[in-house]
Amino acid sequence: MLAVVAFAELLAMAPWFSASAVAPALSRLWRLSATGTAWLTISVQLGFVVGALISAGLILADRLSARPLVAWCAALAGLATLGVAWAPSAGAGIALRFVTGAALAGVYPPGMKLVAGWYRAGRGLAIGVLVGALTVGSAFPHLIRWAVPTEDWRAVLEVAAVAALGGGMLVLLVPNDGPFAARAPAFTWGAAPRLFADRGVSLANLGYLGHMWELYAMWTWLAAFVAASERARIGIDPTTAGTPALVTFAVVASGAVGCWLGGKYADRWGRTAVTSAAMIVSGCCALAVGLVFARPLTALVPLLLLWGVSVVADSAQFSAAVSELAPRELVGTALTLQTSLGFLLTCLTIYMLPAIAQRAGWQWSMSVLALGPAAGVWAMMTLRRRPEAAALAAGRR
Repeated sequence: MLAVVAFAELLAMAPWFSASAVAPALSRLWRLSATGTAWLTISVQLGFVVGALISAGLILADRLSARPLVAWCAALAGLATLGVAWAPSAGAGIALRFVTGAALAGVYPPGMKLVAGWYRAGRGLAIGVLVGALTVGSAFPHLIRWAVPTEDWRAVLEVAAVAALGGGMLVLLVPNDGPFAARAPAFTWGAAPRLFADRGVSLANLGYLGHMWELYAMWTWLAAFVAASERARIGIDPTTAGTPALVTFAVVASGAVGCWLGGKYADRWGRTAVTSAAMIVSGCCALAVGLVFARPLTALVPLLLLWGVSVVADSAQFSAAVSELAPRELVGTALTLQTSLGFLLTCLTIYMLPAIAQRAGWQWSMSVLALGPAAGVWAMMTLRRRPEAAALAAGRR
């Protein structure tokens, strides 16, 4: 079951960064500024937030079976991505990216809920495997971009669209929502306020917000950072050779290793300890990456790989923590609310980072991302000292 769902979600998440992978081509085609280019990703984040909030308000992730919900939403994301490839204008393309994000709100949180329904023991590792697959799926368009000629950029979007359609069909092979899935609750407008009032859930969400402050801005602008570094080092545009795309794929995909390690050790040592350790490492990488800017790739890439592993190693554990702290009948809604808040925050950092780079240069722009992990560590250490921590895997260890 885990292998099927993980591979299905890997394919279904391919549309997320599909437009970001071909952002230079779209920018030239639609004559976008740096801010307009940022909207290729921000629109997905906002769409995800709107879709997630609608899902949470209507308790869809808990009232509907996760399997058909994921299948239909993945198909919609694929069709919207295909539309971007042939959109007549920037406005139409950005609107379709918004639809893509809204559809993926029915793929990501319900996928985690589906895994939680099959696992009680080892849930952190299981969700870690799932988020690792999502990470590789998010990186996949950068690999396609590297593999095809620059002028064939539409192929990146088309492959991502087909992958999403295939992932949606694949998840239907899972026979049911799992032995630990709760019975669907009756509809109530009080579900979200009930979750916000829960102190343990709120602290886990605050830790997640610190993590998200860093994650998607780093993923979105990593190719631009690498391109600027190489341009400063060799004096020519490296994008035609595909170097930034290949480095970005390797770094983002390396997060799958971090997700696996985070899940493996969080189930043994505790979610608060592992998430805090991961954020400390990733925050230090955000501060240090400017030191290897314009250095040879042999110096830059190892630090970026460490950052790629650590920046997402904690992601699944925030979700696992919420699934353990929230009322059992509202796990899907709790996960949807958590992700909607996190992705709303990412809109700010994705928009902010190129603006900082325009004024101060790319070299030290990434250092501002370290603020999120600092706040996240505080939240998880506070949760660690509270009685709610006993409900987490490994308790307070």
